[in-house]
Amino acid sequence: MSEAMMLLMAKSTWETIVMAFASGFFGFLIGLPAGVLLYVTRPGQILDNPTIYRSMSAVVNVFRSLPFIILIVWMIPFTDLIMGTFIGLKAALVPLSIGAAPFIARMVENTLLEISTGLIEAARSMGATPLQIIYKVLLPESLPGLINSASITLITLVGYSAIVGSTVSAGGLGQLGYQYGYVRYDATVMNTVLVLLIILVYLIQFCGIVWSKPLLINNCFDKDNCAACSVLIIERKIC
Repeated sequence: MSEAMMLLMAKSTWETIVMAFASGFFGFLIGLPAGVLLYVTRPGQILDNPTIYRSMSAVVNVFRSLPFIILIVWMIPFTDLIMGTFIGLKAALVPLSIGAAPFIARMVENTLLEISTGLIEAARSMGATPLQIIYKVLLPESLPGLINSASITLITLVGYSAIVGSTVSAGGLGQLGYQYGYVRYDATVMNTVLVLLIILVYLIQFCGIVWSKPLLINNCFDKDNCAACSVLIIERKIC
């Protein structure tokens, strides 16, 4: 493999990382509040509101059901409106972020559903407001799950970046693999691209496990019957 190709590989890898992490950041800016809102407005939760819950759930389901390549094409006018173009790396961030947001929202909701209702009831009995429950109970307790959700999202976005790279010339390993591996059928380049994508996915997964493991160890797994957890809420979170 020539030096020029190695430099192109490095550039494409960096573009893939930028697309995955930047769109993941913007996706979480949209998806995290949406997921929290889905949870707190569920029937029986702290802000029980069936109308809001059904409406948001329907929107999330609609966007989740769209194949990503269809979403890219459907969002071309919107992408062109806010970015001035629908081609290139910056333009690719729009469909990537919008595609990730409903996926993140549903994962956040599912993560919050795993929190013991005893913790929430203990917080409510101490007079905590819904906002206090969200910021001092729900989010801290769900942090290990949120980190795992973030790693899953980034891995998904690595795959999405390959699609968007080959469809709207956004660059990255996807475009490189398409141009040299498919069009020119260069097996060496294609295999190298596959290895780089696998390494990137493993690194993201490894970081997610490393960062979430200490939080999982520190969490109590029987919060419903653990009086110490209620005391912890009173002393460290609510008061």
